[in-house]
Amino acid sequence: MSFIVYLGIIMLLPLYAQFKVKNTYNKYVRVRSTSGMTGAQVARLILDRNGLQDVKVIESKGFLSDHYNPLTKTVALSSQNFHEASVAGTAIAAHEVGHAIQDAEAYAFLRFRHRLAPVANITSNASWIFIIIGILSASMNNMLGIGIALMAVGVLFQIVTLPVEFNASSRAMNQIVELGIIRNEEEPHAKKVLSAAAMTYVAATAVAVMELIRLVLIFQSRD
Repeated sequence: MSFIVYLGIIMLLPLYAQFKVKNTYNKYVRVRSTSGMTGAQVARLILDRNGLQDVKVIESKGFLSDHYNPLTKTVALSSQNFHEASVAGTAIAAHEVGHAIQDAEAYAFLRFRHRLAPVANITSNASWIFIIIGILSASMNNMLGIGIALMAVGVLFQIVTLPVEFNASSRAMNQIVELGIIRNEEEPHAKKVLSAAAMTYVAATAVAVMELIRLVLIFQSRD
Protein backbone atom coordinates (compact mmCIF):
# COMPACT_ATOMS: atom_id res chain seq x y z
CA MET A 1 0.00 0.00 0.00
CA SER A 2 1.50 3.32 -1.06
CA PHE A 3 1.72 6.14 1.46
CA ILE A 4 -0.72 8.25 -0.59
CA VAL A 5 -3.36 5.50 -0.48
CA TYR A 6 -2.74 4.96 3.22
CA LEU A 7 -3.04 8.68 3.92
CA GLY A 8 -6.27 8.80 1.93
CA ILE A 9 -7.76 5.96 3.96
CA ILE A 10 -6.94 7.36 7.39
CA MET A 11 -8.28 10.76 6.37
CA LEU A 12 -11.43 9.67 4.55
CA LEU A 13 -12.56 6.87 6.86
CA PRO A 14 -13.31 9.13 9.87
CA LEU A 15 -14.87 11.74 7.58
CA TYR A 16 -17.17 9.14 6.05
CA ALA A 17 -18.16 7.88 9.52
CA GLN A 18 -18.97 11.43 10.64
CA PHE A 19 -20.98 12.06 7.46
CA LYS A 20 -22.87 8.80 7.97
CA VAL A 21 -23.85 9.50 11.56
CA LYS A 22 -24.93 13.09 10.83
CA ASN A 23 -26.88 12.09 7.73
CA THR A 24 -28.65 9.22 9.53
CA TYR A 25 -29.37 11.34 12.59
CA ASN A 26 -30.73 14.25 10.55
CA LYS A 27 -33.03 11.83 8.72
CA TYR A 28 -34.53 10.11 11.77
CA VAL A 29 -34.63 13.12 14.07
CA ARG A 30 -37.38 14.32 11.74
CA VAL A 31 -39.36 11.10 12.26
CA ARG A 32 -41.60 11.54 15.28
CA SER A 33 -41.70 8.53 17.58
CA THR A 34 -45.12 6.93 17.98
CA SER A 35 -44.74 6.98 21.76
CA GLY A 36 -44.59 10.77 21.70
CA MET A 37 -41.93 10.66 24.43
CA THR A 38 -39.03 13.08 24.41
CA GLY A 39 -35.51 11.78 24.82
CA ALA A 40 -35.53 13.01 28.42
CA GLN A 41 -38.71 11.07 29.15
CA VAL A 42 -37.33 7.94 27.48
CA ALA A 43 -34.14 8.13 29.53
CA ARG A 44 -36.05 8.72 32.77
CA LEU A 45 -38.41 5.82 32.14
CA ILE A 46 -35.63 3.33 31.40
CA LEU A 47 -33.57 4.50 34.37
CA ASP A 48 -36.51 4.19 36.76
CA ARG A 49 -37.48 0.75 35.46
CA ASN A 50 -33.92 -0.40 36.13
CA GLY A 51 -33.82 0.99 39.66
CA LEU A 52 -31.53 3.90 38.78
CA GLN A 53 -33.55 6.73 40.30
CA ASP A 54 -30.31 8.31 41.54
CA VAL A 55 -29.09 8.92 37.96
CA LYS A 56 -30.12 12.37 36.71
CA VAL A 57 -31.10 13.32 33.16
CA ILE A 58 -29.83 16.74 32.13
CA GLU A 59 -29.67 18.88 28.99
CA SER A 60 -26.31 19.20 27.22
CA LYS A 61 -25.38 22.00 24.85
CA GLY A 62 -23.93 21.22 21.45
CA PHE A 63 -24.83 19.03 18.49
CA LEU A 64 -24.89 15.32 19.42
CA SER A 65 -23.17 16.03 22.72
CA ASP A 66 -25.08 13.17 24.36
CA HIS A 67 -23.09 11.20 26.94
CA TYR A 68 -23.16 9.47 30.30
CA ASN A 69 -20.93 10.75 33.11
CA PRO A 70 -20.15 7.97 35.62
CA LEU A 71 -18.60 10.42 38.09
CA THR A 72 -21.68 12.62 38.44
CA LYS A 73 -24.16 9.84 37.59
CA THR A 74 -25.84 11.90 34.90
CA VAL A 75 -27.20 11.16 31.45
CA ALA A 76 -26.66 14.29 29.36
CA LEU A 77 -28.74 14.70 26.20
CA SER A 78 -28.25 17.34 23.52
CA SER A 79 -31.04 19.92 23.40
CA GLN A 80 -32.89 18.47 20.41
CA ASN A 81 -32.90 14.95 21.83
CA PHE A 82 -33.76 16.20 25.32
CA HIS A 83 -36.85 18.19 24.29
CA GLU A 84 -38.18 16.50 21.15
CA ALA A 85 -39.88 13.18 20.45
CA SER A 86 -38.10 11.46 17.58
CA VAL A 87 -36.88 7.99 16.68
CA ALA A 88 -33.29 9.26 16.66
CA GLY A 89 -33.65 10.91 20.06
CA THR A 90 -35.23 7.79 21.51
CA ALA A 91 -32.39 5.56 20.29
CA ILE A 92 -29.64 7.90 21.49
CA ALA A 93 -31.25 8.49 24.90
CA ALA A 94 -31.61 4.74 25.39
CA HIS A 95 -27.98 4.20 24.35
CA GLU A 96 -26.68 6.65 26.96
CA VAL A 97 -28.86 5.01 29.60
CA GLY A 98 -27.31 1.74 28.46
CA HIS A 99 -23.99 3.10 29.77
CA ALA A 100 -25.63 3.96 33.09
CA ILE A 101 -26.90 0.38 33.37
CA GLN A 102 -23.41 -0.90 32.53
CA ASP A 103 -22.03 1.28 35.31
CA ALA A 104 -24.60 0.03 37.82
CA GLU A 105 -23.83 -3.59 36.91
CA ALA A 106 -20.05 -3.01 36.97
CA TYR A 107 -19.72 -4.10 33.35
CA ALA A 108 -16.12 -5.31 33.04
CA PHE A 109 -15.16 -3.50 29.81
CA LEU A 110 -16.63 -0.22 31.05
CA ARG A 111 -14.71 -0.43 34.34
CA PHE A 112 -11.51 -1.25 32.49
CA ARG A 113 -12.01 1.66 30.10
CA HIS A 114 -12.59 4.09 32.98
CA ARG A 115 -9.37 2.98 34.65
CA LEU A 116 -7.44 3.11 31.40
CA ALA A 117 -8.76 6.54 30.29
CA PRO A 118 -6.46 8.84 32.33
CA VAL A 119 -3.40 6.75 31.47
CA ALA A 120 -4.33 6.67 27.77
CA ASN A 121 -4.80 10.45 27.69
CA ILE A 122 -1.26 10.98 28.97
CA THR A 123 0.47 8.33 26.87
CA SER A 124 -1.34 9.28 23.65
CA ASN A 125 -0.19 12.89 23.91
CA ALA A 126 3.34 12.01 25.01
CA SER A 127 3.82 9.29 22.39
CA TRP A 128 4.18 11.71 19.47
CA ILE A 129 7.09 13.51 21.13
CA PHE A 130 9.10 10.29 21.18
CA ILE A 131 7.84 9.20 17.74
CA ILE A 132 8.83 12.47 16.03
CA ILE A 133 12.27 12.42 17.65
CA GLY A 134 12.72 8.77 16.67
CA ILE A 135 11.67 9.35 13.05
CA LEU A 136 13.81 12.45 12.58
CA SER A 137 16.88 10.82 14.05
CA ALA A 138 17.72 7.36 12.72
CA SER A 139 20.30 6.96 15.49
CA MET A 140 17.59 7.31 18.15
CA ASN A 141 15.42 4.38 17.12
CA ASN A 142 14.85 3.51 20.79
CA MET A 143 12.88 6.75 21.11
CA LEU A 144 10.59 5.56 18.35
CA GLY A 145 10.12 2.28 20.21
CA ILE A 146 9.12 4.13 23.38
CA GLY A 147 6.68 6.26 21.38
CA ILE A 148 5.11 3.16 19.84
CA ALA A 149 4.71 1.55 23.26
CA LEU A 150 3.01 4.68 24.60
CA MET A 151 0.74 4.88 21.56
CA ALA A 152 -0.25 1.24 22.04
CA VAL A 153 -1.94 2.18 25.32
CA GLY A 154 -4.12 4.67 23.47
CA VAL A 155 -4.94 2.10 20.80
CA LEU A 156 -5.90 -0.38 23.52
CA PHE A 157 -8.31 2.22 24.89
CA GLN A 158 -9.89 2.57 21.44
CA ILE A 159 -10.25 -1.20 21.13
CA VAL A 160 -11.82 -1.57 24.59
CA THR A 161 -14.30 1.19 23.72
CA LEU A 162 -15.85 -0.94 20.96
CA PRO A 163 -17.48 -3.63 23.15
CA VAL A 164 -18.61 -0.90 25.57
CA GLU A 165 -20.43 0.97 22.80
CA PHE A 166 -21.87 -2.10 21.08
CA ASN A 167 -23.12 -3.48 24.39
CA ALA A 168 -24.76 -0.14 25.28
CA SER A 169 -26.57 -0.15 21.92
CA SER A 170 -27.71 -3.72 22.45
CA ARG A 171 -29.06 -2.82 25.87
CA ALA A 172 -30.76 0.24 24.37
CA MET A 173 -32.65 -1.78 21.77
CA ASN A 174 -33.71 -4.35 24.36
CA GLN A 175 -35.03 -1.66 26.68
CA ILE A 176 -37.01 0.38 24.15
CA VAL A 177 -38.55 -2.80 22.70
CA GLU A 178 -39.37 -4.49 26.02
CA LEU A 179 -40.86 -1.31 27.49
CA GLY A 180 -42.92 -0.69 24.35
CA ILE A 181 -41.32 2.69 23.72
CA ILE A 182 -41.05 1.95 19.99
CA ARG A 183 -43.18 -0.15 17.67
CA ASN A 184 -42.03 -2.90 15.31
CA GLU A 185 -41.82 -0.62 12.29
CA GLU A 186 -39.56 1.76 14.22
CA GLU A 187 -37.00 -0.86 15.23
CA PRO A 188 -35.04 -0.81 11.92
CA HIS A 189 -34.85 2.99 12.09
CA ALA A 190 -33.55 2.98 15.66
CA LYS A 191 -30.97 0.34 14.74
CA LYS A 192 -29.74 2.46 11.82
CA VAL A 193 -29.17 5.41 14.16
CA LEU A 194 -27.23 3.28 16.63
CA SER A 195 -25.23 1.54 13.89
CA ALA A 196 -24.21 4.85 12.33
CA ALA A 197 -23.07 6.15 15.72
CA ALA A 198 -21.07 2.98 16.33
CA MET A 199 -19.32 3.42 12.98
CA THR A 200 -17.51 6.51 14.30
CA TYR A 201 -15.87 4.37 17.00
CA VAL A 202 -15.04 1.62 14.52
CA ALA A 203 -13.44 4.13 12.15
CA ALA A 204 -11.40 5.75 14.94
CA THR A 205 -10.17 2.35 16.10
CA ALA A 206 -9.29 1.21 12.58
CA VAL A 207 -7.25 4.38 11.95
CA ALA A 208 -5.45 4.04 15.30
CA VAL A 209 -4.57 0.39 14.65
CA MET A 210 -3.35 1.15 11.12
CA GLU A 211 -1.13 3.96 12.33
CA LEU A 212 0.32 1.76 15.06
CA ILE A 213 1.08 -1.02 12.58
CA ARG A 214 2.73 1.46 10.20
CA LEU A 215 5.02 2.75 12.95
CA VAL A 216 5.88 -0.77 14.06
CA LEU A 217 6.89 -1.62 10.49
CA ILE A 218 9.08 1.51 10.32
CA PHE A 219 10.70 0.53 13.62
CA GLN A 220 11.35 -3.03 12.43
CA SER A 221 12.82 -1.87 9.11
CA ARG A 222 15.37 0.23 11.00
CA ASP A 223 16.26 -2.40 13.54
